[in-house]
Amino acid sequence: MRIIVFSDTHGNMNVIDKIIADNPFSNHFIFLGDGMKEFEIIKLKYPDKKFYCVLGNCDKGGAPEEEVINIAATKIYMTHGHLIGVKESLDELKKNAKEHSADVALFGHTHERYFSYEGGLFILNPGSASQPNDDLPPSYAFIDIGITGVGGTHIDIV
Repeated sequence: MRIIVFSDTHGNMNVIDKIIADNPFSNHFIFLGDGMKEFEIIKLKYPDKKFYCVLGNCDKGGAPEEEVINIAATKIYMTHGHLIGVKESLDELKKNAKEHSADVALFGHTHERYFSYEGGLFILNPGSASQPNDDLPPSYAFIDIGITGVGGTHIDIV
């Protein structure tokens, strides 16, 4: 099963459309905040897709600031990251994910890609889909959940 993860769209609805169009066989999409207005519109536009989201520091709305979801027997902890200081350290992210017995920890906020596997925890930041800070193209990521475990990678948006 493939799950698409994106973050930090900051008003760029076209980039979300592109991410969804480029992944027609994926049914699960996780948004990690900072672009909730366009995300709400996209959810209505694609009623056949399953969307999950958390609020970013630039968002307002009824979504949670952190969430734990289960997809394909995999527990996923997700947060934008601004409330737990992900720009300084991932210690709080890892602690929170472990407290929830998560297999995967997802975060945004830094506008920089991150990928790690530490102590049984798969950690991923998809980077920014519209305003990257890491001298790389805008990006999103995917997570594959299979019988051998969890994997994934980043995808450039071109």
